Amino acid sequence: MDILIVSQYFWPEQFLINDLSIKIRDQGHSVSIFTGKPNYPDGLIYPGYTSAGVHQEFYAEDIDIFRVPMRPRKNGGVKNLMLNYFSFVLSGLKHSNKFSRNKEFDVILVFGMSPITAAIPAILLKWTTRSHLAIWVQDLWPESIEATGFIRNKFLLNCIRFLVRVIYHFSDTILVQSKAFIPQISKLTSKNKVIYYPNSVKDVFSKIETSEQLPSELVSLLESSFCVVFAGNIGKAQSVDTIVKAAEQFKDITNLKIVLVGSGSKCEWIKKQVCDHKMNNLVLTGQYPSLLMPLIFSKASALLVTLKRDEIFSYTIPSKVQSYLAAGKPIIAALNGAGAKIIQEARAGLTCPAEDWEKLANIIKTLYYLPKSKREEMGRSGRSYFLEHFEMENQTLRLIEILENRLETTR
Repeated sequence: MDILIVSQYFWPEQFLINDLSIKIRDQGHSVSIFTGKPNYPDGLIYPGYTSAGVHQEFYAEDIDIFRVPMRPRKNGGVKNLMLNYFSFVLSGLKHSNKFSRNKEFDVILVFGMSPITAAIPAILLKWTTRSHLAIWVQDLWPESIEATGFIRNKFLLNCIRFLVRVIYHFSDTILVQSKAFIPQISKLTSKNKVIYYPNSVKDVFSKIETSEQLPSELVSLLESSFCVVFAGNIGKAQSVDTIVKAAEQFKDITNLKIVLVGSGSKCEWIKKQVCDHKMNNLVLTGQYPSLLMPLIFSKASALLVTLKRDEIFSYTIPSKVQSYLAAGKPIIAALNGAGAKIIQEARAGLTCPAEDWEKLANIIKTLYYLPKSKREEMGRSGRSYFLEHFEMENQTLRLIEILENRLETTR
């Protein structure tokens, strides 16, 4: 098949769509990318790129990338994010004819992270290239932006809900990363076009290969203490205040630490809490390249995932859950709904309700005191579940099968 992937985010930004595009290519299909200028997560255009002008390049040797001009996120906030979102839409619409001239695709696949508005240029590309449009929904809109406090005005939320309904109307297939999304999305479009297709992870844990090395101080920390590692965005949605409050409950256990690997809007707040409360058991390492994350996970004693208590987050399976399962380490989760259910089904660790810092502290201590053999059993069980449900090679085959079936049924 000829597949065009439309995504506001792509390499060198670190998202699963990068690896998936290579897997699709390696399974014999032609892949092209329509995207913006890389600036996530720090809000600055990456070196080697400019915010203005079209940029064309190749990824993994022969995956053609077409980048449209885009205003960077800068330091976040409603105004900057709105300008960032809409600049991709407007530039995408403006440059779609130049990109699509004399081209035809079997499928346009939208990697539907926030914002869902990134699908709007894909609708025009669908018409100009006579393609089947599939949207892979990663976040529910407008529920997710309401839950994070990005927009609370009811009129604006209703306008966005109408826009989402229009986007879904013009799609031919809607893939959802969580089964819990299906009832919600079915309120806005035909249930017949909604299909569960989970996020997947490339299996790099069977043989970790990297020429890069971790800083010696991080290696020493991970090897000398029982380290519960949290990886990824450190922001409001992750309810990091729950982690801070939980960490305060076991400051007396000197070799039990929570290690936060990543960056985000709450980092400075956490640094202040660590300083104010003299919390030597809570460590911020900063962000590391994705190539090093498997190495960090392999040296962790356990892996931590948290989300806010809002109903919308109970529908979501955080993408880090698949990576944690693949790592074969016990998982500690303060989650509600779909994400917690996966960990429980996999028998991969211990869970507690979202934002319950007391129970989070208790399950961290419970895991700490468990025999090593029990923790290893959790890790093996989680990895086995990953290989069956979330391994990228098999899930890519399933994606192609879904798209081919949908092409047949919608012709």
